[in-house]
Amino acid sequence: MIDTLLFSPLLTPAEMNAWDKAAAHMGLATAMLMENASREALHALEDKLGDLRGKTVLCFAGPGNNGGDAVALARHLHDAGAEVTLLLTRPAKNFAGAPGFHLRLAKRAGVAVRQIGRGKTAPGADASGSVQAALPGLGMDAFGGAAPDIVVDGLLGTGLAGEPRPEYAALIDMVNRLGERAFVLALDIPSGLSGLTGNPSGSTVIASMTVTFEAAKLGLCLPQASEYVGELVVRKIGIPRAVQEAHPPAQHLMTPGLALMLPGLDPSMHKGAAGRLLIAGGSPGLTGAPLLAAMGALRAGAGLVTVACPRGIEPTLKSGNPDVMTMPLGEGDHWNADMGRILKERLGQFDAIVLGPGLGRDEGAKAFLAALGTELPPCVWDADALYWLAADPRPIQNAVATPHPGEAARLLGVSIEEVERDRMASVRKLAELTGAAVVLKGPASAVCQGGEQGGQVFVSPFAEPNLAVGGSGDVLAGVAGSLLARDLSPLLAACLGVYWHGLAGRLVSGDFPYRGNLASEIVQALPRALTEWLEAES
Repeated sequence: MIDTLLFSPLLTPAEMNAWDKAAAHMGLATAMLMENASREALHALEDKLGDLRGKTVLCFAGPGNNGGDAVALARHLHDAGAEVTLLLTRPAKNFAGAPGFHLRLAKRAGVAVRQIGRGKTAPGADASGSVQAALPGLGMDAFGGAAPDIVVDGLLGTGLAGEPRPEYAALIDMVNRLGERAFVLALDIPSGLSGLTGNPSGSTVIASMTVTFEAAKLGLCLPQASEYVGELVVRKIGIPRAVQEAHPPAQHLMTPGLALMLPGLDPSMHKGAAGRLLIAGGSPGLTGAPLLAAMGALRAGAGLVTVACPRGIEPTLKSGNPDVMTMPLGEGDHWNADMGRILKERLGQFDAIVLGPGLGRDEGAKAFLAALGTELPPCVWDADALYWLAADPRPIQNAVATPHPGEAARLLGVSIEEVERDRMASVRKLAELTGAAVVLKGPASAVCQGGEQGGQVFVSPFAEPNLAVGGSGDVLAGVAGSLLARDLSPLLAACLGVYWHGLAGRLVSGDFPYRGNLASEIVQALPRALTEWLEAES
């Protein structure tokens, strides 16, 4: 069972449907869950907008369960003193089951109800015109020449696959036009948005706030959905814990509670006990990468950090960096097999390794890795180490791997587009292939553990443009390496590293709101990010 203090569930539409069915099997009627959802949506609106008395509201309701939530909310808004008009996309007789039950309650409570849909649009008919013809007096002129204060989107739920039908596309466009002057509340998900991929359709509601029920849907937390979701609010509606434990989702969102798993501080700590980390990397023109990893590790609390590199580039790498120790290997400025054999004999001096930043892609680097072997201390495989791993695929044990989409594509033998099309599936395949705790980097980075623990994906809540800068990944590798060196598991080191790195990126964006920051400034933000992280959880 995943610790919900550390991670919150992210459900696919199919997983949420399984929860609903299991709850119904236990005796929780859909109408009851719909009532709970609508009341939570009301409370979320009140928390955001204050007293709703006198507010003018249009509630758009389709005939499914998402529309049923909107119907029930219309009654609660009416009872709260709002001036509500409930707009049905189908005749009332099409609202069956729980939505029909709540529609009857709404009518008895005195909610104004209008039908805006005329059933299925005839072949070849202009759906937009049909909708407009059914809406005389509504829209911008509905309330004495002013737009409504609030528009509720209950048109389409999480089960949408493909493009909305023309009539619904026209209604979505109307909601968005109203939303230019009104607060738009989407129930569970903005209509037109995929609850699985987060991809918008050709017509997608742009919400001011989305209230989603019981748990966030996966698509809502992916970066491409953010401009449509607006503020995301998750509200519990009473799905029993027994149901959730019996049907665990395959994805979870990282939360600030991960701070509970950070290594503690011992007053008697000395530098050797704070983690001895080796970083193997650097080549001509690429001396900055291992240095950024080293500084990231030090700022993340490592006690001793050493960069192993070819002797010929050691003066350049060391120059002006007194905090970082170096281990010059062999002669010349390129890697070779002898360096791998020398380093292999010294591995016992270190608690963990970061392998690959700036390593290079010449044959000497390949020979170095082959001589070093795979019997390593806990290790972060990054950058060029992953390039050579793709050329010679093999399991890497007790390891974190940190590919960006291009490196992931090379490891899997597919295109970058295929990797990005389904990032959850991609990171699972990478974890299965390598046996490592894999970080598929990018906005909302995804982490998955290979081996017997495989399958669960942990998603970062951060999509920070300021992290999209050369060297940012090297900083992440150093942070993860520092955590590995302090005896954390690869999966935990990966999750903590991703969260910490993302939080630092968010802090940097405050100083550089239009980007322009350097990777070294992400390094400098790490201690401040940790302070804020710990304070948030204290």
